[in-house]
Amino acid sequence: MSHQLIARSPALSKLRAEGYGVEVRAGKYLLIHPVPYATPRKTVESGTLVCELTFAGNDVIAPNDHVMYFVGEYPCDSAGNQLDKIFNASRRFELTPGLFVDHTFSAKPVGRGGYVDFYEKVTVYVSKITAHARHLDPSADAKTFRVVETPEEESPFRYPDTASSRAEIDAITAKLEKGSVGIVGVGGTGAYILDLVAKTPVKEIHLFDGDTFSQHNAFRSPGAPTADELNGRPKKATYFAEKYAAMRYRLSAHAYFIDATNVSELLNMDFVFICVDRGAARKLISETLESHAKSFIDAGMGLVVNEGQLLGLTRVTTSTPVKHDHAARRLPFSETADNEYTRNIQIADLNALNAAFAVIRWKKLWGFYSDAEQEFHSTFSVASNVIANAETI
Repeated sequence: MSHQLIARSPALSKLRAEGYGVEVRAGKYLLIHPVPYATPRKTVESGTLVCELTFAGNDVIAPNDHVMYFVGEYPCDSAGNQLDKIFNASRRFELTPGLFVDHTFSAKPVGRGGYVDFYEKVTVYVSKITAHARHLDPSADAKTFRVVETPEEESPFRYPDTASSRAEIDAITAKLEKGSVGIVGVGGTGAYILDLVAKTPVKEIHLFDGDTFSQHNAFRSPGAPTADELNGRPKKATYFAEKYAAMRYRLSAHAYFIDATNVSELLNMDFVFICVDRGAARKLISETLESHAKSFIDAGMGLVVNEGQLLGLTRVTTSTPVKHDHAARRLPFSETADNEYTRNIQIADLNALNAAFAVIRWKKLWGFYSDAEQEFHSTFSVASNVIANAETI
C-alpha cells in the first residue's frame, strides 16, 4: 500500500516531509507533482515527474537507473529553448493503466554512475527543471505541500500523515495501525477524544451517542459549528462523524444510547472510551466489557462551585484483562457522581485536558508512549494542579 511504502522509505518520507507532492501509483511508480517548468512560450506550467521504484522485498532501495519520465510539454530554459542535456525521447505512451507520460529524460549524477536514493534522483531532476521556471516566476516551487488524497483501501486517512514523517516517528505511529476504537458519548470529553484519536491511524472509529448536538455543546466541544448546523439539531454522533469524515475513512456514527439491548455491540471494538455522565450506563458498559476481557478507559470529572469558583477533579480509569479488579471501586456509578458537570457548565479546557490524559494513557497501552508508572487510575486536581496516580502494577 502506497502510504505504508512511503512511510517505510526514508528517501520518500523525506521528499514528502519537505513538501513535494509524492504519490505512488500501481504500487511501483513514483509521481512527483506539481513540478513547475518553463515552456517554449516563456511561461510557467506544472508537470509531473515519474519513475519506477526499485525494491528489495517490500522495501524501496537505491534507483537502478537514471531515467525519469515527464508528463507535460517538454521543459525549456527561460529563453524558451528545450533542455537538450536531459533529452532521451519524446513519445506519449501509457506507462501503466491510466498513467500516460510524454517524455523520457536521462541525467546521470555528476561524478558517479548512479543515484544514492530516490530523494537525490528526484531533487536533481527538479533542480534542473524548476531553476529555469524560477527565472520567469520567482515563486515557482515544487515544494507546495500539496495534499495527495489517499484511496480508502490504502489508509484510514484521506491524505497522508505528514506530521509523523516530518517528526520521523512513522514506525512508532504504526503501532496504532490496528483494530477499532469505540467512543461512547461525544458531548464534551468524548468529542475531544475523537479529535485526538482521529489523527491516529487506528483502522476504525465508532461513535455512540443518541443525544442532540445543541448550542451549549458547541462551547465545550472541538470545532466551531455554524448557527445553521445547530438549528438543524443533528445527533452528536452524526454531527462529529460528518465533520471528521473530511479527514478519514471508516468513521461510523451510531446515533443511539447504549443500553442493555445493544451493549453487546461494544464487544466488536478492540478498545472503548467511556465518556458518559450517567452512573447506570457507566456500570452497564464497564461490567459488560470486563466480563468479556475487553480493554477500556473511563474518563470523567467531578466539579463543584465553591465561593464563586469551580474546583474538583478530572479522572481517567483504565481497565484491561491484565488489571481490572479496581474498576468497581474507582468508577462512580451513582447518578449524582459528576456533581456540577451534569448541569452543563462550560468547561471546554477541562474536557480537552481530560481527553488528552485518556488518549495518552491509551497510547501507552498500545506502545506509542513509554509507560514507567503503568497507572490504571489517575486524577488531576484543578485547584492544586496535582496529578495523582494509583492502581499501578
